[in-house]
Amino acid sequence: MRRIQQGFSLIELMIGLAIVALVLLAALPSFTIFLQNSQIRNGAESVLDGLNLARTEAVRRNAIIRFQFVSDLTAACVTSTTSLAWVVSQADPTGACNASPSDTVAPQLIQARSATEGTKNVAVAVTGGAIATFNGLGRLQSAGITQIDISNTTGTCQYVDTVNGKMRCLRIIVSTGGQARMCDPQVATPVPPVIDPRAC
Repeated sequence: MRRIQQGFSLIELMIGLAIVALVLLAALPSFTIFLQNSQIRNGAESVLDGLNLARTEAVRRNAIIRFQFVSDLTAACVTSTTSLAWVVSQADPTGACNASPSDTVAPQLIQARSATEGTKNVAVAVTGGAIATFNGLGRLQSAGITQIDISNTTGTCQYVDTVNGKMRCLRIIVSTGGQARMCDPQVATPVPPVIDPRAC
């Protein structure tokens, strides 16, 4: 009796690998867009968390708390409207962004976040300056950040270019009452009484 051979021939294996390679090549653009959108969402959620933290701490401490975009988290940091790094503090953290959190030592740092944590290739455009200062009632104390657009440096946003834009870029709106909310500029503003919380 002849034994039945089991396994794959070299030709079958090569055909299988070729099919897998074609499927991966077809899926690569979608995966790239997925990664870009994830980075944008991570960046937007980070900024929104920082703004909400600053507002909450201002109310909790009944004190002036500032949220500030900075160039980096070193002793040479400066205010920036294009960096995703931010600091929440009671005093101006410029030149002291690497300080340890403290309630007594200037700049009385509460929390800081680097621009590189899960948000590689994210671009930020801030309207109204780089600082949002909250008072003890949780309201913006003076003119400051009103809008933050978050996109990715490696592509085009859908709301900028509806034909070639692949990325779902996000926007954060800060009201004079101190509330910050994330929205999608691609979503058309609905006509009342229709409400779409995604719209800006």
